[in-house]
Amino acid sequence: MKRYLLLGLVVLSGLLLKAFLLALNVFPFNADEAIVGLMARHILMGEKPIFFYGQAYMGSLDALLVAGFFKVFGQSVLGIRLVQVILYLFTILTGFWIGYRFFESFRAGLIAALLLAIPPVNTTLYTTVSLGGYGEALLIGNLILIITHYFLKNFETSSEIHSSESEGENDEHHGEFKRSSSVNLLIEKNNSIYLLSLWGFLCGFGLWVNGLTLIYSLPAGMALLIQILRRKNIPILLRSSTLLLAGLLAGSLPWWIFAFQNGLNNLVHELFGAAVAVESEPFFLRTVNHIVYFVILGLPAAIGLRPPWDVFWLGLPLIPFILLAWGKILWDWTRLPPSIEYRVIEGVILTFVVGFVFTSFGVDPSGRYFLPVWVMLSLIGGKVLAKQSNQKPVYWGFVGLIIIFNLWGNIQCAMANPPGLTTQFYAPARLDMKDMPEVIQHLRDHGEVRGYSNYWVAYPMAFLTDEEIIFSPRFPYHPDLRYTQRDDRYLLYTKQVEESNQVALITTRNPLLDEKLRDLLHEKKISWNEKKIGDFVLYTNLSQPIRIVDFEKLFIQTNASR
Repeated sequence: MKRYLLLGLVVLSGLLLKAFLLALNVFPFNADEAIVGLMARHILMGEKPIFFYGQAYMGSLDALLVAGFFKVFGQSVLGIRLVQVILYLFTILTGFWIGYRFFESFRAGLIAALLLAIPPVNTTLYTTVSLGGYGEALLIGNLILIITHYFLKNFETSSEIHSSESEGENDEHHGEFKRSSSVNLLIEKNNSIYLLSLWGFLCGFGLWVNGLTLIYSLPAGMALLIQILRRKNIPILLRSSTLLLAGLLAGSLPWWIFAFQNGLNNLVHELFGAAVAVESEPFFLRTVNHIVYFVILGLPAAIGLRPPWDVFWLGLPLIPFILLAWGKILWDWTRLPPSIEYRVIEGVILTFVVGFVFTSFGVDPSGRYFLPVWVMLSLIGGKVLAKQSNQKPVYWGFVGLIIIFNLWGNIQCAMANPPGLTTQFYAPARLDMKDMPEVIQHLRDHGEVRGYSNYWVAYPMAFLTDEEIIFSPRFPYHPDLRYTQRDDRYLLYTKQVEESNQVALITTRNPLLDEKLRDLLHEKKISWNEKKIGDFVLYTNLSQPIRIVDFEKLFIQTNASR
C-alpha cells in the first residue's frame, strides 16, 4: 500500500504542475487548438469528421473526447486542455506500468513515472495544449507496449513449460508436468486470442488517431513476429496473423473509410508528411538537413535544453550537469544484459529517428514529434537509476537533478509571458492573444461579423465568439506573402463570408500585406476605417465588400502547409 501511495503522490505532482501553469494562464490559445474545439462543437451539432480539419494524418478522436467533455461541462478553452491533462495522467500511469513490468522493478516504474510527471517544457506544452491527437498517441503507444510485453511473456512462459516437459520425460512427476502444461497452454491460447486482437486493434486505431503511433507499433510488431516465427508452427502463425489483421482492420476502420471516399494515395502522402512538405532540395541534402535539425534543435527541445518555439537556453547553469547525467544514464543502459523488451524500447527510438530523418516531418524540429523520445528516456532512466541507486546512492542525485532542471525550464518559460508556453514556433505568426477580446469587442461595436484574415486569427475568433464572428483565413501570415489554401480548413466559413454584403479585414504583423491591401482599396475606390489593436490591424466599415478574387492575386500561392 505504501508503494502505491508513492505512485499516487507522483501522479499528483504531475497534476499540480499542470494546474499551476494553467492557473498562470501561460498557454496562448491558437488556431490549431481552436480547430479542435470547433470540431468538437460541430460534432455535438451532428457533424462526423473523420480527420482533423485539413490534415488527414490526425484522426478526430481528440475532438470526439472534447465533444464529450463539452457535453457535460460546457464549451471552453479550459475544457479542451483538461482533456489533455486527463490523457497525460493516464500516460504517466501506463509509463509506470511499462517500467514496472518490462524491468520487473517497482522502483524503475516509479522513477519513470516521476520523470514523466515533471517533464521538460516541450512535453509539458504538448500534453496540455491540444494539437489534435498527440496526447492520445502517447497513451495508445504505451498501451501497445504493455500488450506487447504481456504477449511476449506468454511466449516465454510457454517456452519454459515445453522445456520443463522435455526435461521431465523420465521423471516421476511427468504427469504433473503434463497437466500443468495443458492448463498453461490453454491459458496461453485464450490470452493469445485476446491479446493479439487487442494489440492489432490498438495499432490500427493509433494509425487513424495519429500516424506517430507507428513508431511504437512497428518495433513492437517486429518483436512479436520474431517470437512467433521462432516457434516454427504454421497453424499458430496463420492464427496469429488472422487475429492481428482482424484487429488492425477494425481499429483502422475510419482510416479505410476515408481512403475509400477520398483516395488512398492522398491519405498515404499525408501520413508521410505532405502537410509539411515545403522542401525543394534533393533528397540527400534534405536528409542531411534533417539530421542537423535532429541533433541541433530536436533533441535539445526533447530533453529541455531549449523551448520548442525558440532557440535560447533553459536552466543554463545546470546544462553541463544534465548532459553528463543523461550521458552516464545512456552509457549504463548500453551495458545492461539485453532482453527483447529493452530492444523494443530502443526500436521505438530508432524508428522515430528513421521516420524523422527520411520523411518530410524532419523539416519540423519544433518538438511535438519528439514527445515519444521523452517517454522512452524516462523508461531508460527509470531502469538505470533504479538499478544503480541500489549500489550507488549518488544516482538519486541524478533523479533530483533532472527534476529540478525540468522544473526550472517550465518556470523560466512561464515567467516570460508573452509568449509563455506557446505552440507557435513561427515568430511572425506568434500573436499576443491577450488583445483578442478587445478585437472581438471592436468588431461587435461596428457590426462586423464577417471578413477575411489569416489562419491564426480566424479560427480562435470563431471559437471564442461561438461562431458569431466568422472570418475566412484567406490572408497570408508570412511576411513575404506566401499563402496556401491548406490554411482554409473549413470551407463553410469562406462560403459564408463570400456571401456577406459587409466584410471586414484583419491583418497581423505584416506591413507588406497592409501596404498592398491599402493600395487595393484605393484602386477600387473603397473607403474604410482603420484601427490597430496590439498585433492586429482592423479594416472596418468598408464602403463595399471585396472578395477573394480581388485580393488573391496579391499573394504568392503555394501548395505547402505551415
